[in-house]
Amino acid sequence: MVLEASFAAAASVPWIILLGGLTSLVLLWQAGRLLHQLWWQPRRLERALRAQGIHGTSYQFPAGDLKEYGRLAKEAWSKPLPLRCHDIAQRVTPFVHQLVQEHGKTSMSWFGPSPKVTIVDPELAKDVLSNKFGHLEKLKFPALSKMLGDGVASHEGEKWVKHRRILNPAFHLEKLKRMLPAFSACCEELVSRWAESLGSDGSCELDVWPELQNLTGEVISRTAFSSSYHEGRRIFQLQAEQASLVMTNIRKNMIPGYMSLPTANNRKMRRNNKEVESILRDIIGKRIQAMKQGESTRDDLLGLLLETNMKDTDGDNSQSTGMGMTIQDVIEECKLFYFAGMETTSVLLTWTMVVLSMHPEWQDRAREEVLGLFGKDKPEYEGLSRLKIVTMVLYEVLRLYPPAISFVRKTYKEMEIGGITYPAGVILELPVLFIHHDPDIWGSEVHEFRPDRFAEGISKASKDTGAFLPFGWGPRICIGQNFALLEAKMALCMILQRFEFELAPSYTHAPHTVITMHPMHGAQLKLRAI
Repeated sequence: MVLEASFAAAASVPWIILLGGLTSLVLLWQAGRLLHQLWWQPRRLERALRAQGIHGTSYQFPAGDLKEYGRLAKEAWSKPLPLRCHDIAQRVTPFVHQLVQEHGKTSMSWFGPSPKVTIVDPELAKDVLSNKFGHLEKLKFPALSKMLGDGVASHEGEKWVKHRRILNPAFHLEKLKRMLPAFSACCEELVSRWAESLGSDGSCELDVWPELQNLTGEVISRTAFSSSYHEGRRIFQLQAEQASLVMTNIRKNMIPGYMSLPTANNRKMRRNNKEVESILRDIIGKRIQAMKQGESTRDDLLGLLLETNMKDTDGDNSQSTGMGMTIQDVIEECKLFYFAGMETTSVLLTWTMVVLSMHPEWQDRAREEVLGLFGKDKPEYEGLSRLKIVTMVLYEVLRLYPPAISFVRKTYKEMEIGGITYPAGVILELPVLFIHHDPDIWGSEVHEFRPDRFAEGISKASKDTGAFLPFGWGPRICIGQNFALLEAKMALCMILQRFEFELAPSYTHAPHTVITMHPMHGAQLKLRAI
C-alpha cells in the first residue's frame, strides 16, 4: 500500500508541473494582453494621430486623463457662475474647455487607454452622426448600460433596426396629437398645486426642478405606459439614483473587472436595477394578462411593444421567434423610456424657466403670445403649432443649455474622416455644448440669450446650417424629440398663463452634468399669480 501510494505520488509530479506550466502560460498571456491594451496599443495610436497633425495631451499610463478630468471638474463645480451668465462650458466640462483652448478644435485626449479626439466642427459632427464615412460604433459600457436601460439608444446593427422600427409608430404626429389631453391634464395638476402654494400676497418660492421632474414623470407614465405617477414613482426615484451612480462609476469602468467588484456603489446599482426590473415585470405581466383576456392595447408604447411581441412569439412571452422582442427587451426599453422620457423635457423646462427669470422681457413676450392665442383656455394642437416666440425661446435654451452636452462614437476599423485617417479603437467626441457656444458659428453674441436668432428657423440661425444639434443628427436622432418639444410647449404655455416668475434670492447658477445637464443646487424661483 505504501509503495503504491509512493508510486502514485511520483507519477502525479509531471502532471503538477505541467499544470503549473500551463497556468504560468495563461498568466503570461493575460499579462501580455493587458500590456498591449494599456501600453503598446495607446502608444501606437498616439503616434498615428500625432503624425497627422492632431495635438493634445500625452497618454498617462494607465488611466489617461481621467484623474485630471476629475480634478478639474471638482474644482470648477465648487464655484457657481454669475447670474445671467450663459458662458457655461468652462464650468460644465472644464477639461474639454481647457483642451480646446490649448490644442484647438480638433484635439486629442485620453479616456483611459483609448485616445479620444474632440471635433468642434458641425459639418464633421453631422457627417459622423449620419454615417457618411461609414458606420461608427457607439461607445459601449455593457455592464453600466444594463443598470440604467439597455434599450434602443445603445443597440447596434439589426437589433437597433428592429427596435427602432417597432418604436417609431409610437412617436408619429397623429399619435402625439392624441397625447395632448394627457399632457394638459398633468400640467393642470401642476399649476393648480402651485396656485395652492401661493401665500396671502399671491406669491411663493419653490424649487421648480423636482416639480418639473414630477410633471414629466407623470406625463411619461400616462402616455407611454397608461399608468399613474404613483405606480411609477419608485422607478423614477431609482433611475435618478442610478444615473448618479453610473456617472460615478464610468471613469472607474476602465479598470478591468471593476464592475464585478463588491463595492458599495456596485452593490447599490445591482439592488436598484433588480427592484426596477421587478416592478416593470409586474406591470408588464398584468398588461399581458389583460391583453390575453381581450383588453385593448390602450395604444401606448408598452401596448405597442407587447402586441408586436405577442404576434411574433406565438404566445410564448419569454422568447422571440422573429421580429418581436423578448420580455427582457421590453423591460430594457421601459427602463430607458422611464428615464429619458422624464429627463430630457424636465431639463429643458427647468432651464427655460430659469433663463426666462433672468430675461423677463422675453418672458413677457412669450406670455403675450400665449395669451393672444389661447387666453386662459387650455392650449390645443393647432395653436401650439403656431407658437413662434415660445418656439424661439425653447430653441435658444436648447442651444445654450443642451440636455446632452456631447455625442460619442468609436471607430472599429480604419476610417478617413475630414482628411484624417483614424485607426480602429479611436473615440470621436462631438461636443454639442461647444458647437452651440462657438462664436465662429453663432457670432460674437454667442453667449447672450437671443431667441430672435431663430426668427427665420433653425437653418438661418447660424453661419452653419447644421450647427444646432440638441437631439443629435442622422438615423439615430432622438426618437422622442417631437414628444419632448410638444410637452414642453404645453407646460410652458400653461405656466405662463397663470404665473410670473423670477429668480429667488436662494438660487445659485451652477449647471453641471449628471448624464444630462442639471441645476446642481436646484432651481429656486419666486412665482406670482397673474
